[in-house]
Amino acid sequence: MVHIESFQKVTGRKTDLWLVKTVGLLLGVVGAGLIIAASSRQFVPGIVFIAMASAVVLLAIELVYVLKRVISPIYLADALVELGFLIWWATYLI
Repeated sequence: MVHIESFQKVTGRKTDLWLVKTVGLLLGVVGAGLIIAASSRQFVPGIVFIAMASAVVLLAIELVYVLKRVISPIYLADALVELGFLIWWATYLI
C-alpha cells in the first residue's frame, strides 16, 4: 500500500491493482485489530479464531500458488511468518 511499484518489483507484476490494494487494506485492518486485542489482552474465542484462520488461509494460499508457479517464491517468506503466528497462537492455547 505504501509503494505499489516496489511491491511489484519484489513479488512480480500484478494485473488487478485494485485487488492488491483491497487485500492489503483488509489485511492491515485485521492485523491492526489483532494488535489492539493483544495489547489489551482480549483473547476471546472470536479473536483467536480470526488470528489463526487468517494465518492458515494465507499460509495455504501462498504454498499452493507458489507450488503451482502462479506467484513468486518470495511469498514463502510470508508463509514462514504465518507459520510463526500459528505456532505462537497454538502455544497460547495450550
